[in-house]
Amino acid sequence: MKSSSRPQSATSLPRAPRDDEARRSSRYLVMMGIRIACFILMVVITPYGWYTWVLGAAAIVLPYFAVVLANVSANVRRTDAENPERALPAAPSVQNPPASSGPVLRIEETRAIDQRSNESDGHA
Repeated sequence: MKSSSRPQSATSLPRAPRDDEARRSSRYLVMMGIRIACFILMVVITPYGWYTWVLGAAAIVLPYFAVVLANVSANVRRTDAENPERALPAAPSVQNPPASSGPVLRIEETRAIDQRSNESDGHA
């Protein structure tokens, strides 16, 4: 088990979700820009040849890779759960309370329904 006796440093913290999302969306947009460039180059470059097929295949396959890479977060490190009891200080030892100087009063309550049923029976 990993002990968390030391405070976590700022350099070991994971990337902020906002920054991670910005990085993933910019990577997606770059790949979609490359796809659009492949479509344009496929049509514009003449004479058509093997590179036309390569550009066409890239334009078809790039969206799949763009979506897969956009969904992969940078926080893929596996973190083990820490046992919270190890981080807690030891419980203070239980001491017997000093003998009380006054009497102990015990109060017992009865249900109101029981009292009404006894009164209606004439036993009250």
